[in-house]
Amino acid sequence: MKTKSLGAPAAHLLVLDPGDDVMSELTEFAKQHSIEGASFSGIGAFEQATIAYWNRHTKEYEHIEVAEQVEVLAVTGSIARSGDDVKIHAHTVLGRRYGAAIGGHLLSARVYPALEIFLSDHGTRLERRQDEPTRLWLLDV
Repeated sequence: MKTKSLGAPAAHLLVLDPGDDVMSELTEFAKQHSIEGASFSGIGAFEQATIAYWNRHTKEYEHIEVAEQVEVLAVTGSIARSGDDVKIHAHTVLGRRYGAAIGGHLLSARVYPALEIFLSDHGTRLERRQDEPTRLWLLDV
């Protein structure tokens, strides 16, 4: 992964390389730069991904494996903390060959050939706490 600050100390460009694991790279970047509250968006491509749909009745994520080359039409999310843990919450829309799209909560993805992420560090701590009724890790505001 290559990174570059974009003028303001809170703006960063992350360009992920082939084979990079998106969630690991975002987590490590947040740790290395002491980011406690940020938002991000990006475009690029994945060679593999696992997305999910949250089922309100079972209160569980249903995994959807995407085992093919896809365009990342959009990936967007937030970075927060729970104690010392970095919490990445991301959603994505993926374009399949011939124009079909699939989207959901991003659990994991491997980049190929690149992913460009624009990240804005808000300079304040965002805290996630587990919501008992839903079991989801929600922002605590």
